[in-house]
Amino acid sequence: LRRLRQFCRISRKDAVKRRYTKKHEWVCVENNVGTVGITCFAQEALGDIVYVELPDVDSEIAAGDSVGAVESVKAASDIYSPVSGKVMEKNCEVEENPALINKSPYDEGWLFKLKLSKKEELNELMDEVAYNAFKKMDEENAH
Repeated sequence: LRRLRQFCRISRKDAVKRRYTKKHEWVCVENNVGTVGITCFAQEALGDIVYVELPDVDSEIAAGDSVGAVESVKAASDIYSPVSGKVMEKNCEVEENPALINKSPYDEGWLFKLKLSKKEELNELMDEVAYNAFKKMDEENAH
């Protein structure tokens, strides 16, 4: 687990551009296309992920919509879209091998990509500094 936490901290390829929700999803936007996934914190809380349900390509979704699910050996959790848009692609590799989310939540374990319809929604999401502060408060409240 310590190695996994270390990996999650080191994997910062797009951390500057990444935005986070209070439900522990992230979105990284490039050329008005957002790549969505769950955070390292979320995958650690879930444990070994065994099943993923992703939204269909061409689906129109709104920010905050439940668009899929992630199931582990100990829990299940809905996936909520951080932003509104049209699903352009889903990560079929993750559907075939859900453990990729545990292994690489910010790179190989992304969930889906969507063309943003309301780019201003990004302003309502947290940057990495704000998310880390939120996560720390969340952890303290859990104890």
